[in-house]
Amino acid sequence: MKSCFLLNLFVSSSIAAVSLAADRDWGTYLGDAGATHFSTLKSINTANVKQLVRAWEFRTGDLPPGNRSQIQCNPLVIDGVLYGTTPALSLVAVDAATGRERWRFKPANESGARVPQGINRGLAWWSEGDEKRLLFGAGRFLHAIDPATGKLIPTFGAEGKIDLLDELDCDASGFALAATTPGAVYRDLIIMPMRLAENLPAAPGHIRAFDVRTGQRRWIFHTIPHPGEFGYETWPEDAWQKSGAANCWAGLVIDHARGIAFVPTGSAAFDFWGGDRGGDNLFANCLIALDAGTGKRKWHFQFTHHDMWDRDLPSPPVLCEVTRGGKKIAAVAQVTKSGHVWVFDRETGESLFPWSEVPVPPSRLQGEVAAKTQPMPQKPAPFARQVFTEEEATDRTPAARAAVLQRLREVTPHRPWDPPSERGGVILPGFDGGAEWGGPAVDPRGVLYVNGNEMAWILQMVPTAVFGSGPKALYAQLCIGCHGLNREGNAAANIPSLQQIGIKLKPEEIAAQIRTGKGMMPSFNFLPAAVRDALVRFLISPDADDPRNARELIATGPVKGGGSPYVTTGYNRFLDPDGYPALRPPWGTLNALDLNTGEYLWKRPLGELPELTAQGIPPTGTENYGGPVVTAGGVIFIAATKDEKFRAFSAATGELLWETSLPAAGYATPATYEVGGKQYVVIACGGGKIGTKSGESYVAFALP
Repeated sequence: MKSCFLLNLFVSSSIAAVSLAADRDWGTYLGDAGATHFSTLKSINTANVKQLVRAWEFRTGDLPPGNRSQIQCNPLVIDGVLYGTTPALSLVAVDAATGRERWRFKPANESGARVPQGINRGLAWWSEGDEKRLLFGAGRFLHAIDPATGKLIPTFGAEGKIDLLDELDCDASGFALAATTPGAVYRDLIIMPMRLAENLPAAPGHIRAFDVRTGQRRWIFHTIPHPGEFGYETWPEDAWQKSGAANCWAGLVIDHARGIAFVPTGSAAFDFWGGDRGGDNLFANCLIALDAGTGKRKWHFQFTHHDMWDRDLPSPPVLCEVTRGGKKIAAVAQVTKSGHVWVFDRETGESLFPWSEVPVPPSRLQGEVAAKTQPMPQKPAPFARQVFTEEEATDRTPAARAAVLQRLREVTPHRPWDPPSERGGVILPGFDGGAEWGGPAVDPRGVLYVNGNEMAWILQMVPTAVFGSGPKALYAQLCIGCHGLNREGNAAANIPSLQQIGIKLKPEEIAAQIRTGKGMMPSFNFLPAAVRDALVRFLISPDADDPRNARELIATGPVKGGGSPYVTTGYNRFLDPDGYPALRPPWGTLNALDLNTGEYLWKRPLGELPELTAQGIPPTGTENYGGPVVTAGGVIFIAATKDEKFRAFSAATGELLWETSLPAAGYATPATYEVGGKQYVVIACGGGKIGTKSGESYVAFALP
């Protein structure tokens, strides 16, 4: 009866304007145009989900060496065909009932441009009559693919692709850009997100819509406003010419009935010092409601003024209906890295829960002026802890606790919105959230299911002057945030050490990677050749005395004129001496929040570390990446965890109903679909994050 109730609610809901027959497919990234992660399928339900068995495994066969590749793709399944991407970023079509490959498209070969490995979260689909196409972002290119053949559609752009560095209303040549998250289709338009560099120089994060047939740009919204545009006064006068980012990398959603695109944006570059971009910096860190047909702003809400903490909006919002005073309201809900859930009226942008601007501390850094207040919701309560006190320090062992307390006392005492400093401070939730790019699911009752990370990180700033004016300063500006002060890398983030790079690679190979990027590393093609060569020499021989380096950097590159007076020591998780989180558990959670009331229905740890369970420690939860799917059968499916498991939970109670081991961790959002009357659920098993092995397969499960 409960499944029927959910189904009837879904039919009457405006969550998705699709027919029941269409819901046999997983035809849109994250389930539907509203990114609800919801399916009306109910053959698999709470009573029988424990019987699930592996139906098929598709091995992509292109796993690169080095355990640094991933598959983050939430695949599409349409008319019995699964479309997904591989670790080497090929696009594949697979029979959704058997896992047999039908065709493969290799963009690196087809487009003549190097494509980063494994960084793709999904695809877009467009059809009208007999005309169909897949829209596939790889590197900086958007490709139009014939889904029947896997071939480029030559009438789109230049022989089937467009370069997203073009038509940004500025000269963006040489800048880093990657289309990691799929665009959203509205009528005959595709509205594109894009990932950009987080240091300066960076391209601006303007939102653009392209014609799905021709690739022609149809409209643009300037997230860093040009003169005369709304929000221009929230930046310095010349910011539109030199500031960067404020981009939508997480993806967006479309309310087709109202013609509104809801676009979440990230921080402006540089993430942690904004003395050169004084002001609140609209439209960075905003949810923007745009007319989907024209790109005109309808309303916006800024979650972080003048961001100095990398508080990007991490995932697309979800469209839902909530009840107020017996009346249904069309709403849009946005989760944040800080672990909050905001809910707005789609038409007006009015918050459906109370909030206020709260005073926050001033900056301690030279040239920086922090915003005086920041928005804070009064309800719902955050789903992740907000303050790291000594009481929250790990008690896993006495030695671990003592080490964490010592480090905690060395940094600035933690409080929310504490600005970056040279002493260093705690970021909680960490740089990856809170919520992360997998995003939440929502069912027709208005219950939101979100997985959260409860991880502390440490942010510490260093004056750029200590690195001098030569290539070491260039390394500090461009590389230190990921590869560390001493080029040691970050194994937990799959960032390699550069300390022996001169042994592993030839100088010309290092230069090529700097120019093109690799994996999550962006391109630095904007660097003049002489500057790039100076950086290569430094990486090979960091202690060598080479007076040419300083001369070659004068008046070129970001060291002079475009650089920040501060750099960060990197994206550093706060861990105990044994590599476990410094915070006491849980370290990862799954939460059910009733958006009608703002109250949580249940919360439970997500993930387990077997070695700690064997010591008698209850399941701690783990870091997790990738989102949940919820079905009319009352089941939540989610992988996401470091322990390489795939799980099913009761949507009503949070009870664990089923779990199985995967060939590699499923850091992706699953999909569920029906073929031949049988319901399947499939997950990409790409691993390759937080110290886990990389994988190359998609695994589908079904009832026997």
